[in-house]
Amino acid sequence: KQTTCTMDVGEVIEKLMKNPEVVSDETVLQICDAVKELFTNEENVVHVTAPITICGDIHGQWNDLIELFRKGGDPRETKYLFMGDYVDRGDYSLECIVLLFALKLKYKDTITLLRGNHESLEVTRVYGFYDECLQKYGNLNAYNCITDTFDFIPLTAVVDNRIFALHGGLSPSINTIDDINKLDRNRDVPHSGEVCDLLWSDPDDRMDWGNSARGAGYTFGADISKKWNQDNGLDFIARAHQLTMEGYNWVHDQQVVTVFSAPNYCYRCGNQAAILYVNEEFDLEFTQFDPAPRREPQVLRRTPDYFL
Repeated sequence: KQTTCTMDVGEVIEKLMKNPEVVSDETVLQICDAVKELFTNEENVVHVTAPITICGDIHGQWNDLIELFRKGGDPRETKYLFMGDYVDRGDYSLECIVLLFALKLKYKDTITLLRGNHESLEVTRVYGFYDECLQKYGNLNAYNCITDTFDFIPLTAVVDNRIFALHGGLSPSINTIDDINKLDRNRDVPHSGEVCDLLWSDPDDRMDWGNSARGAGYTFGADISKKWNQDNGLDFIARAHQLTMEGYNWVHDQQVVTVFSAPNYCYRCGNQAAILYVNEEFDLEFTQFDPAPRREPQVLRRTPDYFL
């Protein structure tokens, strides 16, 4: 069925590009309902084309998301691929995810959003997004509809059949890109299995598969990355998920690049952020940036419906 969307998505985007405003929970519900339909129509592997700008973790740092757009180009005129972790840790998870959902709704062919391990009901209850929504609204209406929408976000993307993009890393249970499209993603991130691995795994200096210190996913060596890229006809893997002090980091003989787009992560790590621009000739250009000045979060005037 078609969802009737009565709010002006363009107006929401305009507002949230200028200020980290708390939009009404009714507007959030409408955006979520509409963007969920778009996600439902996308496969687990989204196919996109260059030129495109690839971005890593955002983590609720609205000021730095706007700085990213200053460096990479206005999202209303630029093709973007975001590799997940939009919420938690920062002060503006709500504003970041609503802006990105609104951009996806308005520019569905040029804005691609992938799911990160923080796009999860369980993780957001611990790392900030749950508390932020309760503080800003006094209820959990927005939180519930946003976290429900997380279950529909695609898992991976392929750029011109040459770059494999995802949040975390590879899985010992997945051998081909076609295998990924067979997975059932419409649920909260499980504690184990293929979907968990794609969102949680990390490249490692050690060869072969290893147990992850994160308690979810695996570590994978250069031999695993090389075989995956060769078997699937890929140039390299682009992923996020790990803090890198320079904003990006090549590993496994340039078989894998980590892109991290939250500068001074948690407002204390002192790292640069980066984005990766891939042009039509498939030349790669990394743009690094430092944190933008922070603003104090806005809180709506309501009293919470209940106390936990």
